[in-house]
Amino acid sequence: MRTPVSTYRLQIRPGFTLQDAAQTVPYLKSLGVDWIYLSPILTAERGSDHGYDVTDPSAIDPDRGGADGLLAASAAAREAGMGVLVDIVPNHVGVATPAQNPWWWSLLKEGQQSRYAQAFDVDWDFGGGRVRIPVLGDDSDVDALEIKDGELRYYDHRFPLAEGTYTAGDSTADDPREVHDRQHYELIGWRRADTDLNYRRFFAVNSLAGIRVEIPEVFDEAHAEVVRWFREGLVDGLRIDHPDGLADPEGYLHRLREATGGSYLLIEKILEPGEALPAGFECEGTTGYDALADVDRVFVDAAGQAPLDALDAELRGGAADYEDMIRGTKRRITDGILHSEMLRLARLVPAAAGLGQEAAADALSEIIAAFPVYRGYLPEGADVLKEACELAVRRRPELEGAVGVLLPLLLDAQAAPSAELGMRFQQTSGMVMAKGVEDTAFFRYTRLGTLTEVGADPTEFAVAPEEFHTRMARRQAELPLSMTTLSTHDTKRSEDTRARISVLAELAPEWQASLQRLQKLAPLPDGPLANLLWQAVAGVWPADRDRLQSYAQKAAREAGNSTNWIDPDEAFEAKLAAAVDAAFDTPEVTAELESLVALLEPYGAANSLGAKLVQLTMPGVPDVYQGTEFWDRSLTDPDNRRPFDFGARRRALAALDAGERPASFLDEAAKLLVTSRALRLRRDRPELFTGYAPVTATGDAAAHLLAFDRGTPAAPGALTLATRLPRGLEQRGGWQDTTVELAAAMADELTGATHGPGAVAVGEILRDYPVALLVPTA
Repeated sequence: MRTPVSTYRLQIRPGFTLQDAAQTVPYLKSLGVDWIYLSPILTAERGSDHGYDVTDPSAIDPDRGGADGLLAASAAAREAGMGVLVDIVPNHVGVATPAQNPWWWSLLKEGQQSRYAQAFDVDWDFGGGRVRIPVLGDDSDVDALEIKDGELRYYDHRFPLAEGTYTAGDSTADDPREVHDRQHYELIGWRRADTDLNYRRFFAVNSLAGIRVEIPEVFDEAHAEVVRWFREGLVDGLRIDHPDGLADPEGYLHRLREATGGSYLLIEKILEPGEALPAGFECEGTTGYDALADVDRVFVDAAGQAPLDALDAELRGGAADYEDMIRGTKRRITDGILHSEMLRLARLVPAAAGLGQEAAADALSEIIAAFPVYRGYLPEGADVLKEACELAVRRRPELEGAVGVLLPLLLDAQAAPSAELGMRFQQTSGMVMAKGVEDTAFFRYTRLGTLTEVGADPTEFAVAPEEFHTRMARRQAELPLSMTTLSTHDTKRSEDTRARISVLAELAPEWQASLQRLQKLAPLPDGPLANLLWQAVAGVWPADRDRLQSYAQKAAREAGNSTNWIDPDEAFEAKLAAAVDAAFDTPEVTAELESLVALLEPYGAANSLGAKLVQLTMPGVPDVYQGTEFWDRSLTDPDNRRPFDFGARRRALAALDAGERPASFLDEAAKLLVTSRALRLRRDRPELFTGYAPVTATGDAAAHLLAFDRGTPAAPGALTLATRLPRGLEQRGGWQDTTVELAAAMADELTGATHGPGAVAVGEILRDYPVALLVPTA
């Protein structure tokens, strides 16, 4: 198996095609990247910038460069000695425009007789033999249907007509409503999706329909093009999107490993603290959110927790109870946008169980709301399921009988007759976690924005260096080929935004005073949301108005406290928009923001460089998200998918290589310097990255140093030093007498300076930058 030393994520889209990726390879090679890492490239909904709405898995998207584009990108990578990793989407396909998806079009036209009927996860009985499609304004909108060019039309929506259900060639001969009633699908009001949908989706996205790759024939057809890439030597590994949505993730990975000749596989899997990948998973690890959480927290000041908690309690009128909060947000999801999924589970409960459908749905929802992880993989995850049932009963004692009936049915996920219930329950729990926690609670639990990131537990405020070292040693021993990351296309905030926000833990009194002034100048009648908003604005400032307005609206609607997506509160959203506008139009607000950002900036930059160097040199396979070798201050998608300038980065790297040095560590070229030198060293000197050991400093400021050696006791390797809690270090008076022991003379890859052997002052090593990357000189 060929494995990467590092990867660089490229978002392939109509505006940046595979041919563009091929042209970028020489720069990435110079940067030090080992593999290029491509976002989904199969044919997707036209105009899609992300590619996760695949409409035709049999071909590479022509708008993304087509087959010739992958050939060009692969050839460029091969010529540079680099590998290719591609993101694939096995859980669902895009159905927003039925005519673009031949599988879905066939299903709608031919119903259960379609050769693709088995591919889609449809509850035909519940729909009366029809697929329910929630596109109408309301059910009375069937009056707006028309027949045109042999299709049923609803404004711009086009649907096929089954043979024999209309008078061909005469669009006036049939009543469109009657023709609609004869189809294999039923167009329904969009609000009915919450309760009446009968096909599995990706989360609550009606335009993404789940497919059943557990069926061998479906797997084979859905992956034929992907398998071709390996057969023809175009691709070396795959990133698997959302495996928790599959009926049998373990079986899927086993089959995929065989189909791709034993290739390198990563899964987009959220691991909660203390959770491990199931032992039977045939993959090298995850896409790195677990690593991101650890890196972020080692740069957060634990002393800031109490004052930020107090501020949060003041803003919300009482202390936040996160466990109770996520129980409520999960129930909001199970009783709202995913209630169709809960009702489908309830319909699978045998009548002999004696539970009515709503009672069963209520108990199942309470169990899912108690789940501590995204999915319990049975039979391995039986204890997780049992614990969730126990918690559900403690919360709702009146459900004890119902939960007692359901538990053995849910555990029996491998055998009939209840196997489908147990299997579907596993598929559903991750959906509820993602929507209830990541997409709701993370916008409500706002004491420190750094902590509410994908894959993280925001109740863990900070990680001490000793605990960080323990986790890294475990990672080196158990998941040495798992990806590490700091930013992705899905992160709520980019790495540099979080690094700046983290400084607030060191400046809690200053932040409280600033927030109070901002609330007075631009009042927002939702304290926790105001906390979230102004942290985000400070994290990305300066930023343009449209970006911040878009983020503010999305954050408020996701939180769902003062407004929401379904029925927006126009009055509240007007106040929200006014607050954002004040950042640009009210001089006092602008001045307050600029003063705050000026205070945060040097410490945020130090955090950014420290996190970047640690992530690039710690155990695992480091990924660099496109463009983040410069400062990147982005918010949640689509803000984090904005285009950027490769030319500027190419020129800056050439200047560094020509001997120019950044004016200071605040210069974005400093981040490029750290990124390129770390990536090059990992690729060119792999023998320096074979182990992991903490490096301990001595002296008054020792707690401000995070340091580790990637070698072994017999052969010292690359030594990483990073400043943590820079504001506190400054207040302490700097490094003073703090020293670190070097066993041999070592050169800094960033400055060229040589240090040691023996005890060396940390202040001397970190004179120019808050980080250093040392290598033995002999």
